[in-house]
Amino acid sequence: MRKIESQMIAAINSSKNWQSANTSVHFNEESNTSIVRLHGNKIAEVTDDSMTIFDGGWQTTTTKSRLNALCSQFCITGEGAFQKNFQWYVRLFVGAINGKQIYKTEEFTNGYIFA
Repeated sequence: MRKIESQMIAAINSSKNWQSANTSVHFNEESNTSIVRLHGNKIAEVTDDSMTIFDGGWQTTTTKSRLNALCSQFCITGEGAFQKNFQWYVRLFVGAINGKQIYKTEEFTNGYIFA
């Protein structure tokens, strides 16, 4: 994980506003939601019990890296976004069988919610 992503996560965990280079976190006290932006475009909303992700209009490596850093902290291990043949997908944990974690893959859509 990049240093900027660690700082982003620390800001979310401490419910603080933060900005560095192209990434920012704004904490909304009224809704208890942290809004993450990359180059001014919203890429995530994090609450106590869910995370909603967006591509901010740009499906870039940096966007995917920020989203996966957030998933590593706020989602189940193994969940996240990935790209195959120029198409973005989301991997979602659905359960475990005999100790093996089972995931399903869905096409990425803006507003995808990890709960």
